[in-house]
Amino acid sequence: MDLPFLDPHQPEFPDPATALDYPDGLLAAGGNLSVSTLLKAYRQGIFPWYEQGQPILWWSPNPRAVIIPDQIHISKSLAKTLRRGGYRITTDQAFATVIKACAEPRSEYLDNPSENHTWISAEMIAAYIRLFEAGHAHSVEYWLDDQLCGGLYGLAIGNVFCGESMFSRASNASKIAFSHLAKGLEKAGFVLIDCQIENQHLSSLGAQNMARKDFCAILNEAAQLTIDWPASLISTKV
Repeated sequence: MDLPFLDPHQPEFPDPATALDYPDGLLAAGGNLSVSTLLKAYRQGIFPWYEQGQPILWWSPNPRAVIIPDQIHISKSLAKTLRRGGYRITTDQAFATVIKACAEPRSEYLDNPSENHTWISAEMIAAYIRLFEAGHAHSVEYWLDDQLCGGLYGLAIGNVFCGESMFSRASNASKIAFSHLAKGLEKAGFVLIDCQIENQHLSSLGAQNMARKDFCAILNEAAQLTIDWPASLISTKV
């Protein structure tokens, strides 16, 4: 496997079309996690994903899992929960807490924490907090009785939101947060939510596969746009 290794100071990414078929989307290694490097990567449909002890690995899978905001799937039970309310949604109020919660061991690993292979390392947390402080990354928080019980984070590239991870400490918490995100983004004119790789949780929300070339074409247009983060459209009324 001849994998390009990026300069640690001035990384230049290869064409995403050159990414490996197996493992799907692996494109390059090395580089750094500075704000400018991460923005350069995301604008080309590339994201970092690696485990502790590995070099930084960069990916651009094909196909790409995406959700079109106005096509999000809301199940009957979830719609009932959304109508009932009883929770509070905010955005960008607890970014660091959200990303650290996303990095915690999943429930299936609680009996054997050594087997938890979270990719959200301290290095990654610091990098995305810098993105947040620079105004590019965002979080959505789900509160019950003033307790943070769920949420998600990602970053905005024009009118595309690149989702990274989510967590739940209460039933449907991440789905509720994601539903409010999608509806707010739709109203603000966002055209796509990038989910990176399809899984069962995302499929239940309406994720579909898009060819990498089509996804990158949308991103290329999105990178030319500047849209204010629609906090008031995502958050619930206080």
